[in-house]
Formats: sequence, C-alpha cells, structure tokens
Amino acid sequence: MDSASQGVAPRTPAVEGLTEVEEEGLRAELAKVEEEIVTLRQVLAAKERHCGELKRRLGLSPLGELKQNLSRSWHDVQVSTAYKKTQETLSQAGQKTSAALSTMGSAISRKLGDMRNSATFKSFEDRVGTIKSKVVGSRENGSDNLPSSPGSGDQPLPDHAPF
Repeated sequence: MDSASQGVAPRTPAVEGLTEVEEEGLRAELAKVEEEIVTLRQVLAAKERHCGELKRRLGLSPLGELKQNLSRSWHDVQVSTAYKKTQETLSQAGQKTSAALSTMGSAISRKLGDMRNSATFKSFEDRVGTIKSKVVGSRENGSDNLPSSPGSGDQPLPDHAPF
C-alpha cells in the first residue's frame, strides 16, 4: 500500500527542526497507526455484529434494554442528593400547605356557623321555610300552581336581599 491510499499526506519539505530521516520515521509511524485504526474499526464492527446476534438469541430487544436503562437511571436519580433534598422540601411544603388549608377551613366553618346563627340568616331561613310550606302544601292539595303574587303570604318579602 502506498502512503496516498492510506490517507498519509504526500511528502512535503521537512518540517522545521526535523531531519529527513526523522520525518520519514514519523510518516511510517503515522501510516502504521492509521492502518491499526482501520483494523480496530473492522474488529469493532465484527464484535458489534456478534453482540447483536447474542442479544437476539437471548431474546433481548432494544426496547427491553431501553426499559432497563430507564429503570436504572430513575433509581440513580432517586438516590441522588439533589432528588432527596427536593423531595424533602416538597414534603415540608405540602405539610405546611395542608396545615394552612386546614386552619383556613376551620375559620371558614366557624364564620359560616356564626353567620347561620345571625338574625339575618334566621329571618331568611324562616322565609324560605314559609315559601316551601306553601309550595309543598299546594302540591298536597292537588295544585301545582305557586301563589299568585310573591307578597300574598303570611309575611311580606323584603324589598332588598339581606346579603
């Protein structure tokens, strides 16, 4: 094989500081290394083909390998310090949020209870009860009609809503 077919550059004037003998020795070494690289590429390709054949015979698919790699990677993430710190921080934030929402829910419940015991709500509740009894009472008497006017009940309805 000649140096041109191996990818070795044609002879050029000696590099400064090198004698012609040294340059020829370096060029010969370069040709030898390039030849070894070609050989190693061929060996690697053969090994990859053999590896693929062994995997095929063992029933190992690329999808199975991908699943295994993802599983291994997820495990590595879970045992990492950054993941553990993030998980701990989010857990604490969740606990604090839960406590805050619980406190807020209790306060709302207490306020609704206070509102239900207020005179305004009692008055509203009484009026709803009166209207309900009139509607249910009229249905029990065989009539599905509502009273003819909203003000015809026992108590007049207020001009404005209490809320």
